[in-house]
Amino acid sequence: MNFTVGFKPLLGDAHSMDNLEKQLICPICLEMFSKPVVILPCQHNLCRKCANDVFQASNPLWQSRGSTTVSSGGRFRCPSCRHEVVLDRHGVYGLQRNLLVENIIDIYKQESSRPLHSKAEQHLMCEEHEEEKINIYCLSCEVPTCSLCKVFGAHKDCEVAPLPTIYKRQKSELSDGIAMLVAGNDRVQAVITQMEEVCQTIEDNSRKQKQLLNQRFESLCAVLEERKGELLQALAREQEEKLQRVRGLIRQYGDHLEASSKLVESAIQSMEEPQMALYLQQAKELINKVGAMSKVELAGRPEPGYESMEQFTVSVEHVAEMLRTIDFQPGASGEEEDEEVALDGDEGTAGPEEERPDGP
Repeated sequence: MNFTVGFKPLLGDAHSMDNLEKQLICPICLEMFSKPVVILPCQHNLCRKCANDVFQASNPLWQSRGSTTVSSGGRFRCPSCRHEVVLDRHGVYGLQRNLLVENIIDIYKQESSRPLHSKAEQHLMCEEHEEEKINIYCLSCEVPTCSLCKVFGAHKDCEVAPLPTIYKRQKSELSDGIAMLVAGNDRVQAVITQMEEVCQTIEDNSRKQKQLLNQRFESLCAVLEERKGELLQALAREQEEKLQRVRGLIRQYGDHLEASSKLVESAIQSMEEPQMALYLQQAKELINKVGAMSKVELAGRPEPGYESMEQFTVSVEHVAEMLRTIDFQPGASGEEEDEEVALDGDEGTAGPEEERPDGP
């Protein structure tokens, strides 16, 4: 059933009227502005009488309007914002009146004189029977209605109940529903809080495992770097040994070549000697030196393949394949720690007579 409100809305409630009244209070007399109301250059308002009192107090030598002597005006400060107000020879009578505030005061006084209707007097009226109040509730149609609708109207065959009874019942049902909804919201909030804690724990555990994973791979990289350094040192030692041997042979062959070249040069010069007697004096010695030089045996050259370094080839395919198989193993962290502790204990009990391999 359609129904309408049986009263007209007021201009404002009591709270709004109180707020309006606070805006209409003069800062000098602390009463509602009295006509005429003057507006200062800073846009604040004063009663003309209050403005004149402030002006007279600030300008005691200023003469009134009835005086025959024309004054040059004066000045005073706004009591609200301390802005300096400069007046002409008319004094406060030269200030402009605030007609808007005066009209608002008139409307406020008229509305204040009206009796306010209490909420208890605000009744809903039946639309079909305009003079009847809504006072019963139709249980069949589940709508509020009036008594005439039950007796003569559309709800004469329906089951009805007093409006206060249904009001209390439905209000209690709504209150219970609200309580259940609030309790459900509390449970949902508790679940949300728990899941947020789970998210935080996941982040903390993930951060911890990331650090552990970085440490494990850094230690693995350290082992690889250490082993690489050892192999490079072995390769460098072999290189140095071979180079020293070959360079020694080069020096030996070079010395022999230099001595042989000098002997050849001396022999050629001797053969160019034209005097036979002088030649024969030196020839025997040169012949012996040439024969001895030609019979000198030099150290053997490096065997074929001596320069090869292929013996230092490293096969890492199986190691690379093993590294590729590294994967996460749930629960392996604690087992590895136990194994490390056990290994430490075994090393501590090893006898001094045990020899450890020097090589890698």
